[in-house]
Amino acid sequence: MSRIRALWNASINATKRALTWNLEELMPPQEMCVFSFSSKEDLKRWHLYSDSEYGGLSSASLEVKDAENGLNGIFSGNLSSEVSDGSRWRMNRSGFCGMRSKKFDGFIDLDPYDTLAFKLKGDGRCYISTIYTENWINAPGQLEDNTWQAFVVLPRGNWYIAKIPLASYLPTWRGNIVDARLEMNPSRVVGMSLSVNAEGGVPGTKSGPGDFKLEIDWIKALRSG
Repeated sequence: MSRIRALWNASINATKRALTWNLEELMPPQEMCVFSFSSKEDLKRWHLYSDSEYGGLSSASLEVKDAENGLNGIFSGNLSSEVSDGSRWRMNRSGFCGMRSKKFDGFIDLDPYDTLAFKLKGDGRCYISTIYTENWINAPGQLEDNTWQAFVVLPRGNWYIAKIPLASYLPTWRGNIVDARLEMNPSRVVGMSLSVNAEGGVPGTKSGPGDFKLEIDWIKALRSG
């Protein structure tokens, strides 16, 4: 009888271990690297944009350079509030630059995570983090992705890990907050961007026309639970 009980207990313990292993395999990791900026290949996943596409005079670059902790990406340039002579565009606002990831091959699923983390070295300016999700809010016929934005405020001149809860991202439409109760679908992320404006942002941060420089090591998704 004791032998049967021993075999039974061994079977139960083996089943429990198998279930535990399966759960561990199914459980997403505590963090997931979404983007790194340690090689020129990494930078090929991004493209730049600025008001120069609409007659403005701002400019931006994205490159990899040696830093204290190895190779890092550097997003830099100059913000101008001027508009080129003879521009055919009627701009409401100039003085902006950004770097946007190219379209993913499918989607990135951030549903298991609750926070985006950025390892950055700033210049005192306020930057904007944007998450683009599959279009399901806009009216039919509008092909633009849904955009969700949050400010990134950094201490000047030091490496810093900025953590932004996904719940802090607000829905926006062409830079303006959408006055509606909307929720992001984090399982259908199609891209991300980092941008900077000459004006606006968080009070107390550097603003106005002039040079900007943001060093970037990585962007990760974190799961606190």
